[in-house]
Amino acid sequence: MTTPSIQRPTTTAFFVQSAISFGLSLVALTVGIVKLPAGAWERGFLGLGLIFVVSSAFTLAKCVRDRQEAEEVTNRVDKARIDKLLVEQDVFKPGQV
Repeated sequence: MTTPSIQRPTTTAFFVQSAISFGLSLVALTVGIVKLPAGAWERGFLGLGLIFVVSSAFTLAKCVRDRQEAEEVTNRVDKARIDKLLVEQDVFKPGQV
């Protein structure tokens, strides 16, 4: 039998590091767009692109997480059904193969 995977929660340090990294990259790119020697239309276009990329990244991360959680639940339900069938089978009962 396969053992279920144990999902360890993220540590506080990893969460803080990820949040700081995201914040710094967002601020750095925003400052870069503002300081860019280009017209307002070009900076506006890059700003909207930045917003779109950030929101798309969050949406993709949520979809991946939701799919993984759904697969874990499905796997648990399937395993419970198989375990129930195995428990119900009496291999020593006459007439069963």
